[in-house]
Amino acid sequence: MLILLLLKKIDELAKKHKLSRQEFLKGQLETLAFFREQVEREHELESLIEKNMIMMGKCATSMENMNHILLEMIGEVEE
Repeated sequence: MLILLLLKKIDELAKKHKLSRQEFLKGQLETLAFFREQVEREHELESLIEKNMIMMGKCATSMENMNHILLEMIGEVEE
């Protein structure tokens, strides 16, 4: 009974889009596959952004340390 209701709903949606059931389902599967790929890409990009932010923080810390060392050296030279 449930399968018949699902098929009826699929047929209605296909008819609304002026497609056969097979064409409609194929399009839905392609859309789902594309969506899944997009989500995976987004997760990869989010991970890359997070790694870049960590690296930028480390670079900023290194630059602050170098700046401190240079200021100490300049201070020693001036004394």
